Amino acid sequence: MLSNTEKELIVQIWDKMIPVAEDIGSEALLRMFTTFPKTKTYFSHLDISPRSEHLRCHGKKLVQALAEGARNISTLTTTLAPLSRFHAYQLRIHPTNFKLFNHCILVTLACHMGENFTPVAHAAIDKFLSAFSAVLAEKFR
Repeated sequence: MLSNTEKELIVQIWDKMIPVAEDIGSEALLRMFTTFPKTKTYFSHLDISPRSEHLRCHGKKLVQALAEGARNISTLTTTLAPLSRFHAYQLRIHPTNFKLFNHCILVTLACHMGENFTPVAHAAIDKFLSAFSAVLAEKFR
């Protein structure tokens, strides 16, 4: 699905996002909550207002998980197995929400990366996010 060049590019992109993980992740989440308000239902127990500690903390976790997945892309199913089980059995997150988040993180990356978010980078990240969300959705049945 991904060439070696794309895999390397994906790792580079996510590694660059680690220092700003709270900002990137929380912005993508806020974008999702604003654009797709029904996604807020999974976070009703948290303060998800802009710049809130809960939003920034969860955003950071998301970016860190994406970076870890990028570094372990060859074993993505194994790497994400605990997250897949957690999202399916405990949180009961419907897989459609992963696709909604994918769109929002892509837009957020494009805003932050500017000219570095080339068509090649966009395509590679889009493929990676599709694989990532497919693995997360595996246990939801």
